Amino acid sequence: MSSPNPRGPESAGVSAALAVVLATVSFFALAVFGLGAVSVATDRDIISVRGLGPVPGAVGMLVAVIVFALVLAASLRRTPLTFLSVPAIALATTLAHLVAVWAGVAVGSGDLIVATAVVGDLIGGGASIVILAAAAIAAWGGIALRRTRAEHPRWPWGRDDEE
Repeated sequence: MSSPNPRGPESAGVSAALAVVLATVSFFALAVFGLGAVSVATDRDIISVRGLGPVPGAVGMLVAVIVFALVLAASLRRTPLTFLSVPAIALATTLAHLVAVWAGVAVGSGDLIVATAVVGDLIGGGASIVILAAAAIAAWGGIALRRTRAEHPRWPWGRDDEE
């Protein structure tokens, strides 16, 4: 016979919705910071095509954030909840970003070769690595928030149990 848990019932962890929101905000913040750092370190724009404007980059980031949130939310519904979904979340987010930027540049410039060159530059210039790393870190954090059974500390004399 096992003894009852002296700490009482275990916490359910952070709700899935809150974990998705916090992880998505973290992903966006990490990605923007990382892309800014790459831009400063290389002393050039992330997408440096004359006359293109900021729309393809903004659309790419918007799509990446949406895909990150959706894939993380789907992963948090699975049981048992494991960290094995982190690489899939990071890869899906990065690929969605690349596809959205490619489509945005193709529509904005009307040239498929320019769109492909921009995506190649994102991969070769380090921007995609930043998106991948930010998504992996934020996904791990979101899953950890959900898996953690943390709660406020309670001292034995501070409880109103059935003792």
